[in-house]
Amino acid sequence: MAQTLSAGAQERPATFADLADQVSPAVVNITTSTNVAAPAGDMPTLPEGSPFEEFFRDFMERNGPGVPNDRPRRSSALGSGFVISEDGFIVTNNHVIETADEITIEFFSGRTLDATVVGTDPTTDIALLKVESDEPLPFVEFGDSEAMRVGDWVMAMGNPLGQGFSVSAGIVSARGRALSGSYDDFLQTDAAINRGNSGGPLFNLNGEVIGVNTAILSPNGGSIGIGFAMASNVVTNVVDQLQEFGETRRGWLGVRIQDVTDELAEALELEEARGALITDVPEGPAMDAGMEARDVILSFNGTEVEDTRELVRIVGSANVGATVPVVVWRDGEEVTLDVTLGRREEAEGIPAAQPGAEPEEPTELSMMGLTISSLTPELREQLGLDEGAEGLVVVDVDADSEAYEKGLRAGDLITEAGQQQVVTVANFEDRIEEAREAGRKSLLLLIRRAGEPRFVALSIEE
Repeated sequence: MAQTLSAGAQERPATFADLADQVSPAVVNITTSTNVAAPAGDMPTLPEGSPFEEFFRDFMERNGPGVPNDRPRRSSALGSGFVISEDGFIVTNNHVIETADEITIEFFSGRTLDATVVGTDPTTDIALLKVESDEPLPFVEFGDSEAMRVGDWVMAMGNPLGQGFSVSAGIVSARGRALSGSYDDFLQTDAAINRGNSGGPLFNLNGEVIGVNTAILSPNGGSIGIGFAMASNVVTNVVDQLQEFGETRRGWLGVRIQDVTDELAEALELEEARGALITDVPEGPAMDAGMEARDVILSFNGTEVEDTRELVRIVGSANVGATVPVVVWRDGEEVTLDVTLGRREEAEGIPAAQPGAEPEEPTELSMMGLTISSLTPELREQLGLDEGAEGLVVVDVDADSEAYEKGLRAGDLITEAGQQQVVTVANFEDRIEEAREAGRKSLLLLIRRAGEPRFVALSIEE
């Protein structure tokens, strides 16, 4: 017997006209203007002997340095935004206003007001503006982007291609998209979004903003039905901080991390590949709380951590100075640590801690597709390593090996094997033998390349 499945998705609205009428007074066009300096130099750079060289020299001699092309000029740009409070706070994209000298807001009614920048966050491409008005302004409220499902109806409004106020409708095509930012959480939509829509709102059917239209994927610069809106749950956190402090204040844990693969999970005796594997713990909140490299963060402040991207997002959303419980997997069991978070913006650029020890006499070893050597002064100089760096240098990798397939290359530094420090090839051989005796199928290596650490699990089955 055929089974009929009933869908609980939203019914297609008969019209979006009522919704457009409801929200349009709060949607704005944004025009910016910028002083652009004239090109440097008295004349264009041309190849020596070019037939145009003499022409341009004569032109410049006749007109002198004061020709119009030498003068600064004004450059204009267009974008969109929306009012979030009756006293004139406006949200848009940072890239719409980041170079602007003047910002003009045009309302649906045709009224215009000058705006000032309250704060910006280039990381999420969000900016908060402010206009002054003698009367309360119509505004829209944020909705819950987490409540949106793939297939839900949405409506975009903005100023596409500078054509003025325009509405387009579609559905949520996907959730949780990442483009290039650490805190990316985009809703993908097929509602038409074009240049000029940047910074405009994406509405649910209740007239709530569930995303800020930010980017499109297109081979020709026009809409092909793949647009991205930064999820409102990310935006609201950023806007609250910009409104209160004029800048972002994100939580900082102070660890370097990588995703847990199936091979790494097996090497770490985890039942499943999840969480964020710590590769390094520089000086900071995590070190103060007792976190260690090789710990796997399983939950943060009561929220399960599936991968590194989720950990970065939830830590960044946490309050600076808050003390939160973090559950890590260490040596086959869960350990709970209390971490007092720092501020990421202040911590940028803190170097990772480097252990120090003198390597023993150089020897080489070839196994598992790797040729490794103890760290000599010559190799240290060739690789540009700090005096305190220690480990085994990968001097060659078999192109047909598992090690090559997993990204190991000549010049990599192996600092740990089997979750223990290695400085001699004898250490390395001991770690392999210990892993085999323990019945493990793989050996966990900590690799550093240009100072950046990552874990790799290699098979040790004979």
